[in-house]
Parts: sequence; C-alpha cells; structure tokens
Amino acid sequence: MLNDFKAFINKGNVVDLAVAVIIGAAFGRIVTSLTDDLIMPSIGYLTGGLDFSSHFIRLGAIPADFKGSITSYADLKTAGVPLLGFGQFITVAVNFLIVAFVVFLLVRFVQKLQRQADAPAAVPTEDVVLLREILAELKKKG
Repeated sequence: MLNDFKAFINKGNVVDLAVAVIIGAAFGRIVTSLTDDLIMPSIGYLTGGLDFSSHFIRLGAIPADFKGSITSYADLKTAGVPLLGFGQFITVAVNFLIVAFVVFLLVRFVQKLQRQADAPAAVPTEDVVLLREILAELKKKG
C-alpha cells in the first residue's frame, strides 16, 4: 500500500494541488460573503424582511446566566443551547449551489479547450503542398 501511495504522489503535481486548495479556500470565503452579504439580504428584502439566518427552533432550555438575545441564533449557539438552525442550513445550501455552478462552468470551459486542442490539424491543400515543394527546391538551388 505504501508503494501505491508513493506512485500516486509521484504521478500528481503536489504544488498544483496545494495551489488549488488555497484558491479553493479563498473562493469559498468569497462565495460565503456573496451569499451572506448580497444574496440572502436581497432575498430577505424581496420577501419583506425575511432573514434566513435568524430562523431556528430551540430544542433545549436557555441557561440561567444567558446574557444575549433569545432571538439571536448566534448568541444562543454560543451559549450552548441546542438549536435546529434551518435558516443557517438554507444559507449553506445556497453557498453550495453557487460553488457547484461555478465549478460546472469551469469544467465546461476546460472541456471546451480540450476539444479545441484535440481537434485534428487542418490538412494542407494540394496547392500549399506544391508551393512548399517549390520553396524547398528554390532553397536548395539558391
């Protein structure tokens, strides 16, 4: 198994993989900001102020020493109150759909480039072949 792992590592380009992971993490943060700061507030505005992040169901008791807001998902979660955060799940699902769509577009673009690269080179016409032969003969004589 160790030899198989070494062969796997040697086949792939580890630097390319590391760059992809770093860029993927940065892209994930951009998508999170896009969803949290632009898309979800826009949806909230269009639906009359609906804020998905504040939609949750409390599953347990609030601690006696709780100092935050009982309507704040973040405050309750920080205090350790068990919550069913379906609004947060909707936000994460939208993030996933955005990332999946961008990856789809990227893969589609790369496949298009590969098809263009794999296309056979144009076969020269008889005229071009004849002109090349004439040029070669002139170079030999001159």
